Amino acid sequence: MAKKRTASNWSLKPDNRFNSILVSKFINCLMWSGKKATATRIFYDAMDYIQERMPDKHPVDIFTTAVDHVKPTVEVRSRRVGGANYQIPMAVKKERQQSLSIRWIINASRGKSGRPMFRRLADELMAAYRREGEAMAKRESTIKMADANKAFSHFA
Repeated sequence: MAKKRTASNWSLKPDNRFNSILVSKFINCLMWSGKKATATRIFYDAMDYIQERMPDKHPVDIFTTAVDHVKPTVEVRSRRVGGANYQIPMAVKKERQQSLSIRWIINASRGKSGRPMFRRLADELMAAYRREGEAMAKRESTIKMADANKAFSHFA
């Protein structure tokens, strides 16, 4: 049987500036084509921008709170029962909650255009901190879909 976890779960080192494993994981998810220096610069510039906009709070606290706010509790999974596919609501594990949250924040930032990436990322993180934005909308739609399919939960 294959391993359940990726290597990044146990070999990930904290980042240099904030000494946080979550920040390091986020930078790795933000990275494209192995350009880690670019991803790191984008993330740290976003943190500096957040520091300018919200000087009374620490930017890493805003970041971790934003990631926590976007984490979904339930999601729907497709399951084939008797020739029909059903969307079955299921609880989400902690690791998947974190990875979905990170993915949704990054995709929401990449979906916007017209401004530098660090600014789009900072705006999305601040919006998620205030429980607003595209990533929060994605979370709410996922939870709403699971709630709508609650009748099929006995197939789980």
